[in-house]
Amino acid sequence: MTAPPWLSRADVILRPLTLDDAPALHIAHRDADVHRYWSSPAHASEEETRAYTADTIVLGPSWAITQSGGEALGRISLFHVRAGVAEIGIILRRAAQGRGLSATALALVSAHAFANGYHRLVADIDPDNAASLRLFEKAGFVREGVLRQNWITHLGVRDSILMALLKSQTEETP
Repeated sequence: MTAPPWLSRADVILRPLTLDDAPALHIAHRDADVHRYWSSPAHASEEETRAYTADTIVLGPSWAITQSGGEALGRISLFHVRAGVAEIGIILRRAAQGRGLSATALALVSAHAFANGYHRLVADIDPDNAASLRLFEKAGFVREGVLRQNWITHLGVRDSILMALLKSQTEETP
């Protein structure tokens, strides 16, 4: 698999995610509050984050979210679901939240996906994850439904809010 391209806007730079980013990503993955709505509990060790990062890289293009190309403050991934459809997943450490990094990363990856053959992007979000719901809504994603009892997580059996952004929503009309 080839590495994804570097993407940037202002001082937000998305660079290809590597295993060397695992120690920096562990800051987000070990934080129980940041990891609350994840499918698993917070990571107990840096090795657990390294294994998770390795699995993530194999599943599809993944980028380290950085300011000016430095340390990974989080990551964003594009997981191929089927022809023309991909799911976006994102995590950002607590200290980097509230600065627009996730919104910029989401916009960059969405534009990249649409320019490279995808026509539909989806997100699967826990109904109690208000911050993620707001992030995706502000990016133009539309709530399409609830998948009842969709996940078994460390919080128990959880529903999912399915959100989607269509390429046609982002194209200018004459």
